[in-house]
Amino acid sequence: MIILSIRSDNPQAEIGLFDDSKKLAYETWQAHRELSSTIHTKIEKLLADQNKAWQDIEGIICYKGPGSFTGLRIGITVANTVAAELKIPIASSTGDDWADCAIADLGRGANEKLALPEYGGEIHITQQKK
Repeated sequence: MIILSIRSDNPQAEIGLFDDSKKLAYETWQAHRELSSTIHTKIEKLLADQNKAWQDIEGIICYKGPGSFTGLRIGITVANTVAAELKIPIASSTGDDWADCAIADLGRGANEKLALPEYGGEIHITQQKK
């Protein structure tokens, strides 16, 4: 199973391509405030470098947090959108071994259908200024 991985919880974003649990390629870059404009081209290049196309992806894993609100939102949205468009399973996890856990979940047939972020705390909404 060809699996795309996405981790975007901090300024240094990460994407990877796996064949089951075997890492084929991995890219880390300083995305910071340019994540939304760089993530798609980084994925396309990662796929091209491995002679793969979007349609070759059979599963997606993503880091669900805790972490940056905007970073998690962008990465998980990309993961959910690709999974929905390609009609493939998605799994998310947290912790140091998040990728191994999520790959194992996919191997057991898991499909969250919609990965949800865990921000690591209560949401704080500021009062509107008058």
